Amino acid sequence: MIQLFKKCFLVTAAIAAVTFFADAQNPLAIPPALTGTNFNLNVQSGTTQFFSGINTPTYGVNGVLLAPTLIINIGDVVTMNVTNNLPGTTTTMHWHGMHVPAMDDGGPHQIIQQGATWSPSFKVMNDAGTYWYHPHGENKTDIQVSKGIAGMIIVKDSLENTLTLPRTYGVDDFPIIVQSKAFDVLYQVAIATYLDTLMMVNGTVNPYLDAPAQVVRLRLLNGSSNRTFLFGFSNNMNFNVIGNDDGLLEQPVQLNRLRVSNGERYEILVDLASLQGQSIQLMNYGSQIPNGIVGAPQVGNGMATLPNYNLNPLNGADFSVLQINVTAPTANPVTTIPTTLRTFTPWLQSQANVTRTLTFAPETMGPQFMIEGPFTINGDNFNMDTINITSYLNDIEIWTLQNNTLVAHPFHIHDGYFYVLNINGGAVPPEQQGKKDVVLVMPQQTVSFITKFEDFADDSIPYMYHCHLLHHEDDGMMGSFRVIDTTNTSVTDINKNDDWKIYPNPSSTILTVEIPASLQSLYAYEIYDVNGKWMKSVWRNSFKQQIDISDLADGIYFLQPWACYFKPEPQKFIVNKNKN
Repeated sequence: MIQLFKKCFLVTAAIAAVTFFADAQNPLAIPPALTGTNFNLNVQSGTTQFFSGINTPTYGVNGVLLAPTLIINIGDVVTMNVTNNLPGTTTTMHWHGMHVPAMDDGGPHQIIQQGATWSPSFKVMNDAGTYWYHPHGENKTDIQVSKGIAGMIIVKDSLENTLTLPRTYGVDDFPIIVQSKAFDVLYQVAIATYLDTLMMVNGTVNPYLDAPAQVVRLRLLNGSSNRTFLFGFSNNMNFNVIGNDDGLLEQPVQLNRLRVSNGERYEILVDLASLQGQSIQLMNYGSQIPNGIVGAPQVGNGMATLPNYNLNPLNGADFSVLQINVTAPTANPVTTIPTTLRTFTPWLQSQANVTRTLTFAPETMGPQFMIEGPFTINGDNFNMDTINITSYLNDIEIWTLQNNTLVAHPFHIHDGYFYVLNINGGAVPPEQQGKKDVVLVMPQQTVSFITKFEDFADDSIPYMYHCHLLHHEDDGMMGSFRVIDTTNTSVTDINKNDDWKIYPNPSSTILTVEIPASLQSLYAYEIYDVNGKWMKSVWRNSFKQQIDISDLADGIYFLQPWACYFKPEPQKFIVNKNKN
């Protein structure tokens, strides 16, 4: 990592010059919009010129950088045909914020081999809002997102459609994917570095947007690997926040500064009616970001600082992200802002079935590790073969996140949404109320939220929870949880294999077998390949037992339990050790 920092530093000055001193000179690219219910998504490689005359290798979906915006409707059943045409590597595709079955979630367990197509199909159950999609492979999220694979998802519903809001994509309703990137001496995208000195929006460096003199909608997505932004406008004008991660708020929240951490989305309405013929800047006010957040003037203390953090001119600085040139209004402009948007019925804390505490801490104690990591959750690093938490369908749970490190962590949970209950015991800012799936946990502070695991259960395939600083995630600051349907645990047929569980599936080195007390007469397990060839036998030694499968090649296998007076049906599992 030190060598990478040194290489990045060699090009920092040149990139900083592009960021700070060049006028907005490139029209903002608006990702193409795809509509319908069947989407063909080709994950591919190519090159992009971030610097004049220099081709930098990048990744994209249906193009060489970023991905199309998917516009879908609540209630529709959609199919995503994701084809991996990246050279020599696997990928995955996660539908960030979408409420989908675990097998369709696109986490590390849904690996797409090179040249293969993965086609999850699911019903759209989310409220109208702004979501996104990106790779989520084990140890591959940071490089594949940083090289360009990220796209927006816009969900529409009838409630949102009744409101007087801008909703003409690319005309008065704009996707704003904000990213900072780092590069090495060969102008290749670099990761695991705090020298992310090149800013871009929708993949455009030094961008400008021509927007009409009326109320416009900006869908802000922080798609950066590690940087948090504090957005505002150069004229210090107010704007209205109408939505966050998982849909609309109850009513607009008027602000002149809005903090957006990694993976978060916010929808804002900006009234440009009086500014025709003028230009304003969407700014990042880094000087006002509280210390401890990546992007602030300082992260750490006198005993520990992030490597080369003070060499990055963006850190703690105020700079333009996007120039907005205000042009003539459209034929039918939106000129007002609604006073109410929707209503919520959050779950009550008294209804909670389970409370959990997740503690963030360094893997190794010491001042530098407290700020640089690698970090753990409840003392554990991510392991593909471990399920850290088991939850139950329709349970309401309260999770308290305790950050015992010196850096802020944006925490994301898959499967559903949550309501933030308190931040370090205090009130939740109005723009962070409503349905969320990412929350920033400040150093040495706590955040509590309430959630409910609805609709989907799977005994073997887990969902993820993790820090959305992508190098923290790749370094192991991630865990997995499964949701079990307790209504399916009664023993009605001794040969029904739902009575005993194997997970995770697919697996690479360890397979966990869990049986109920009703099957205590089981005495052994045998593993066979798809051709019926015996591979190995293992004596049963507990009701929950781990079986070493590290000696099995990639492929499909069957686990056959044995008992004295009956023979339960086998279960199929997949071994996948591919790390490319």
